[in-house]
Amino acid sequence: MTSEFDYEICIIGGAGHVGLPLALVFAAAGQRVIIYDLNQKVMDQIRGGVMPFVEYDAEPLLASALSSGLLLLSSNPRDIARARSVIVAIGTPVDEYLNPKLRSMLELFTGLRPHLNPEQLIVIRSTVFPRTCRQVLRTLGTDGNTWHVAYCPERIAQGYAVRELRDLPQIVSGCSEAAIRRATELFKVIAPSVILLEIEEAELAKLFTNAWRYIQFATANQFYMVAESIGLDFNRVREAMVEGYGRAASLPSAGFAAGPCLLKDTMQLAAFNNNSFPIGHAAMVINEGLPNFIVEKLRQRHDLSKTRVGILGMAFKPDIDDIRDSLSYKLGKVLRFHGTPVLYSDEFAKDPTFVPKEELVRGSDVVIVGVPHSAYRTLEIPERVELVDVWGVLPRTREQWRRIATPAAS
Repeated sequence: MTSEFDYEICIIGGAGHVGLPLALVFAAAGQRVIIYDLNQKVMDQIRGGVMPFVEYDAEPLLASALSSGLLLLSSNPRDIARARSVIVAIGTPVDEYLNPKLRSMLELFTGLRPHLNPEQLIVIRSTVFPRTCRQVLRTLGTDGNTWHVAYCPERIAQGYAVRELRDLPQIVSGCSEAAIRRATELFKVIAPSVILLEIEEAELAKLFTNAWRYIQFATANQFYMVAESIGLDFNRVREAMVEGYGRAASLPSAGFAAGPCLLKDTMQLAAFNNNSFPIGHAAMVINEGLPNFIVEKLRQRHDLSKTRVGILGMAFKPDIDDIRDSLSYKLGKVLRFHGTPVLYSDEFAKDPTFVPKEELVRGSDVVIVGVPHSAYRTLEIPERVELVDVWGVLPRTREQWRRIATPAAS
């Protein structure tokens, strides 16, 4: 089969947090790119030159790509056949039992099969259950042709993908030497270097990376709970540990470990290992339990049904607008279970029920920092308001927590 390709790359799920920055960076490197996505509302925003989410340094690249004609936005699957390389950047969710939905990736390729051909390089960018890529190859190869399937996992920090795609080495693996060679040539266009792995090694590398971060956050959160249980400030202890002492420098601050990847990928790893991943399951219990811990501490001091609580920050990480799986919402739900009136505010995420941070502070008896947006670092919290700042980012945090964590003498 001989095909005429008039685009270098087509990105499936190209309007999302992974696909869109990748498309813009490739276009900035002179590549002709098709963004294929079925979300018409978001696609219309992109056509209008507006980023649909916070991604630093992206808007100038979007404007340039649109004006240069290097970018085609399409919801027509026939356009997929026009690209020499097809990159899949769709989400890979888990089910209600925290097991991976293994069929979703295979069903995607079954549906797209009429618009793919063996001359294309197929690059899977999504996080996948180990051995998924070889199963994709078997699914495509039932026609007897030789297909070229590569796995090149994304490793960017959301909101900073444009910067990191140009700075981070790219992991490349494939089901054949030809797939590895072509994927290497593709990513060398934008990446400073390429790291070659076997395909199962690359699949595990992505899962290990996110599980390791999740476990690190759980360690910090467990330390935080231990310190708070005896009325001490974890952040003072942590700063003493890490200052000038490299062996402790990797200990992160405490805070909500959330978002669409860390828990999901930790549970995918557990499922792959026959649910024998006790350290991963312990991390889930700790991280998911932090909102409950905070509420229980407040219940020791307040009648929550008569206490107005404001949550500062509803995104899952600082200085972005993505609220997916944010633990701030779980915190709010637990508070409301106890009859607590709750106010929400965020600097980036938009919701008609959110209030400005200043209004939230004025209307609350207790303020909890859900995520440490930069705008909160200079926010003044009146003395009458109890401050719960797990992250340790507000100016009044240390003094406030020393005062409220020490029980009054009876």
